[in-house]
Amino acid sequence: MVLDRLFRPKPAQTMGRALYAQVVEQARRPELYEAFGAPDTVEGRFELYTLHLVLLLERLRAAGGGRAAETAQALFDTYLKGLDDALREMGVGDLSVGKKMRKLGEAFYGRGKSYDAAFAALPDAEPLIALLVRTIYEGHDATLAHKLAAYVLAQREALAAEPIERMLAGQACWGPA
Repeated sequence: MVLDRLFRPKPAQTMGRALYAQVVEQARRPELYEAFGAPDTVEGRFELYTLHLVLLLERLRAAGGGRAAETAQALFDTYLKGLDDALREMGVGDLSVGKKMRKLGEAFYGRGKSYDAAFAALPDAEPLIALLVRTIYEGHDATLAHKLAAYVLAQREALAAEPIERMLAGQACWGPA
């Protein structure tokens, strides 16, 4: 009994894992690749996972500290573990994983700052569209970037309207694609 309590994950960890599973599910929606033209590549998927994670983290941050901050940290930690696992599954050697994870971490923080700046510029959506062109569509056809930007803003609104208690219970309500 005592050992059960000792090794049982904290509620925030459980909720962070549940939210991450929803980030992955949302980022894998076929509409993102078919209707919005996001490239179905390793880089394109990384960018979409990161985008959806940023949206959820922004919502959790807006709720303030406490449980929301713990859940946000657990969500981020689960994201990092997912990246580490993916690198290993792709055959990246143990000696290289640390270097690649550092680069991915730097990319994540850079994206986070860029999304924050793009959201701060709203209602002007041009900085967001430019960011999507530079990141998700880099080197690919970006003619549908404005549609993806509209999707991002709709997801942001849907998450903002979601009661924080639902998120702290591990449920995110994404808007339609």
